[in-house]
Amino acid sequence: MTAPRSIAVIGGGQSALAVGYFLARLRRDAAQGRRESAPEFELLESRPEGGGSWADMWPSLRLFSPADFSSLPGMRMPQSREDTASAPEVVDYLRAYAQRYELPVSHSEEVSQIRRGGDHGFEIDATSGTRRADVVVMATGTWGRPFVPSVPGIDDFGGRQLHTRGYAGPAEFEGLRVCVVGGGNSGAQIAADLEPSADVTWVTRRIPRFLPDEVGGRELFAAATQQVEGHSRGVADLGDIVALPPVRAARGRGLRARWDLDRLIPTGVRWTDGSETPVDVVIWCTGFRPDLAPALSLELDRAGGAPQVRSDLTTASASVPGLYFVGYGDWCGPASATLVGVGRMARATVADIDSRYR
Repeated sequence: MTAPRSIAVIGGGQSALAVGYFLARLRRDAAQGRRESAPEFELLESRPEGGGSWADMWPSLRLFSPADFSSLPGMRMPQSREDTASAPEVVDYLRAYAQRYELPVSHSEEVSQIRRGGDHGFEIDATSGTRRADVVVMATGTWGRPFVPSVPGIDDFGGRQLHTRGYAGPAEFEGLRVCVVGGGNSGAQIAADLEPSADVTWVTRRIPRFLPDEVGGRELFAAATQQVEGHSRGVADLGDIVALPPVRAARGRGLRARWDLDRLIPTGVRWTDGSETPVDVVIWCTGFRPDLAPALSLELDRAGGAPQVRSDLTTASASVPGLYFVGYGDWCGPASATLVGVGRMARATVADIDSRYR
């Protein structure tokens, strides 16, 4: 098969940038005479500016690990003023990363549909028009597809409801009664963020499991990799929540979770013992699903709800040649949804494209 003339990377966040880095290396090698040619490529980003979904996150959100274990390939994240980087610092890093490697990111390009373009290749409908590509790498992440569980009474609640992606900080909730639902890191961090100024009720499905205070991003990445590769019991046996300093502080002030929610009622929540707690706001910190809407017109074989990928390289679609998935979670590479983990699968993706289509 001949080398691809063009590669479209759908997305402009951390996963797309990591793929772009390795594609840019092919371009550099061609310019320096170490290979005959390199494919043209473009990153199609729906946002008007760089930073990916990190630009939409609340300012106090912090990474789990220091810069050494929170970096994309080729460029180390600068040391933070605190123990770990905040969301605005990650945004600055991602924008500097794209600029340093001169990655061809086209902003404000919302991709609405990807379809087969004849005998081979793809047609991509985007904001500025339709373009063709021989290979498509899906790197849209999950931020665009928030998940809210089917909780009894959810439609009866008379107050405000929002998801993690709509949370911009504690200022607008000062003095309010807020129910934060979710036992993961976002739930713990948002509950801790609100605790000094709001009346917080934190709800989880089970007793929250905090990782030991000394466990950070490096240990999590190693455990996740071993878990997916079948070499250990992995992260699930360490715990669910990283005890960052703000979370530890809120816990020290008495922040506790309840896991006996029965249903929502018009004025708040009802517990399994029949008692009720009045609530003004419910914040659903209940996770996300892969945002693959542009590729739904393709006939994707699925396994466990996710697109099925080849066993020899986990980012390549098993049913659509030339289609790849990077950064959505363990089903497309161990720890691939993290800054430190996506580089490995980005490298493997570009290597596979180069070997199969040259």
